[in-house]
Parts: sequence; C-alpha cells; structure tokens
Amino acid sequence: VILVGCWAHARRKFDEALKALPQSKRSANVAAKEGLEFCNRLFAIERELKDATPEERYKTRLARSRPVLDAFWAWLNEQNSQVLPKSTFGKAIHYCLSQWNKLEAFLQDGRLEIDNNRSERSIKPFVVGRKNWLFANTQRGARASAVIYSIVETAKENGLNPFNYLSYIFEKLPNSNINDPNVLDKFLPWSDTLPANCRAHK
Repeated sequence: VILVGCWAHARRKFDEALKALPQSKRSANVAAKEGLEFCNRLFAIERELKDATPEERYKTRLARSRPVLDAFWAWLNEQNSQVLPKSTFGKAIHYCLSQWNKLEAFLQDGRLEIDNNRSERSIKPFVVGRKNWLFANTQRGARASAVIYSIVETAKENGLNPFNYLSYIFEKLPNSNINDPNVLDKFLPWSDTLPANCRAHK
C-alpha cells in the first residue's frame, strides 16, 4: 500500500494564500503566486498524460515532473525560513513540507494519480446522504459501511455491475480459502476470471 498525497489539496493552500492578499497585490509576482504556479506546472504535465499508458506516464513524470518537484522543494525550504508560520502562506508552505514524501509518491508508479479528486467524487453521494445512514452509529457499523462502499465504488471503477459482482462474491467467498492470495486474487474487481454477468453492459 502506497500512501499518495493530493496535489489538489496542496494547490488549494496556495490559492487560498493568494486570495487572502489585497486585490491590488494578487496580480503581482508574489510568493503565493509562485507556489501556485509550481502546482499548475505539475497539473499541466498530467493533462498531457491523460491518455498515456502507465509506463509512459511513469517515464515522462521522471523526465518532466521530477525537475519541477526538485525546484519546488528548494523553493519551499527557502520560503520556510522567511515566512510567518501562522499566515495563510506559511500554512501552505508547512503543509507541503510536512506532506512531501506523500506528495512525491505519485512518481513511483504510472498508475498512481496526482490527486484524489476521483475518489472524492466517488464518496460524495455518501457524504451528501450520510444522514440517511444514522444506523451506523458504532465503529463496527461505520467500518462495515466503509467496506461495502469501497467494494461497490471499486467495482464501478472497474466496469462491473455492483449488484451482480456482490452476489457473486457473497456466493463464492464463503466456500473459498481466502487465506490463499492466489484464490483471493480471482475475486478482486480487476480479475479477468470474473464471470461475464459481473460486467456492466452499456
């Protein structure tokens, strides 16, 4: 499991710092604007890689995103010695420095994403409707809900029909040796051995 930081969160910190300035200073070449620009450069590269394979994305990130990250890291450390820690800009600097290992983790694998916007969109229905699930008023209930939601959303992301997929694993898993990783792999949402009726038909 690789914990990957979200660059949308990092970018938002600098955007907030820029908006906290007087209107007359926002168009000037202020430090908050520089921080925002570093983030924008990374997102611009990612937009170009939208249709790339994971391997292409991995190689291009090392060639193009790595230098941006190195320059940004040096800039962050330089700013850190000059900024007021409790200012909006200071909090943006501190956030990036404290999260750096997670923020640069997306370079490790082309399958990793630069932000978690997709997963946040996936959980939005549950956030909006959480008052409908007041029965999950214990840790066990909340955990059970989170597990089911994760399975359903992962199934949808992998082009499965969630109902048919859940029916299949609920029927087959109880009679399988789930301690054997090779057996469990066959039931994962991206497995090629899932029956055809688990696939979503458009």
